[in-house]
Amino acid sequence: MTPLSHPCIPTIQLPLLIDNGQLVLQDILGVGAYGSVYRAIDARTRQPYAVKSLNKFGLSPRQRAFQSQEVRIHTSVSGHPCIAMLHRVVEDDKYIYMVLDCGLEGDLFYTITERGGFVGNNLAIKAIFGQIASAVMHCHSKGIYHRDLKPENIIMFGQSVKLIDFGLATTDQISYDFECQGGYNEVVTSYDCASNDVWSLGVILINLVFGRNPWKQACSKDDTFAAYTLNNDFLQTILPMSSELNEIIKSVFCLNPRKRITLVDLARRVHACGSFTALAFLAVPSSMEATAASGANYIGAATPVSTTITSPINDKLFNKNDKEDSGVDLLSMP
Repeated sequence: MTPLSHPCIPTIQLPLLIDNGQLVLQDILGVGAYGSVYRAIDARTRQPYAVKSLNKFGLSPRQRAFQSQEVRIHTSVSGHPCIAMLHRVVEDDKYIYMVLDCGLEGDLFYTITERGGFVGNNLAIKAIFGQIASAVMHCHSKGIYHRDLKPENIIMFGQSVKLIDFGLATTDQISYDFECQGGYNEVVTSYDCASNDVWSLGVILINLVFGRNPWKQACSKDDTFAAYTLNNDFLQTILPMSSELNEIIKSVFCLNPRKRITLVDLARRVHACGSFTALAFLAVPSSMEATAASGANYIGAATPVSTTITSPINDKLFNKNDKEDSGVDLLSMP
């Protein structure tokens, strides 16, 4: 969600009728420092929706501009099958309400941490990653860069996914906002937003394949990342990664963004990858809901790393208790 926190956010008493009584906010899906996301239902059609509330209380003109930008950007990318549709925007004196598609199965974070994820299921990984990449390509084609790609911002719809939360999205190709930067940021004064999204997709790919993150933070103080900068084959020594996937990952986590793989090439290479892992897995069902029946055992058996592996965007590990808002901070497996 957008970085527009205020210590005195007003609370909503549920159930609440909005949009001239057409929508009923029923219960909370997520709460954050900047607002909340509610499960809602259309009073007439009974159609479920997710409603994201953006608090208007005590905001500066600049903060209000951030909110307007989120609405404008999400509107411009709606219509793609892998992006949650922004159906309409409702406003009262306290809130802006964004009425969105509602996924009843939770987000990708929940799927990875609570439902076994996709470990060992190459077809499911390719399908999910391909949909995420397609959504990001659509954004980039419109000159929009998400800058907050992570499992919590990807909602499950059966065997499909939809991208959400454009609170940090920008139309600037080059950015100086390091709160939104997902790559190596110690010695640069700006970053390319398109290649930044590619880096984040590389982290998501590792999340899908292994149920964990590559490092805590992409900085020299992180032992795992520091080891990777000295030897870009390092991740293959701590994860059961196939040589083919290792080459893909190295092309994503290239410290020079000008030499980093493009989004189109990344999607193509992931789709063509013969195997993501170097280990033989038991056959798993084709249904995503039943994938990786042995996933929890596999994670526990993975080579332990002294510094727990996580995302360059989020300092947190894949910890299922760390969700904070409608967006998502990456988890860490035990």
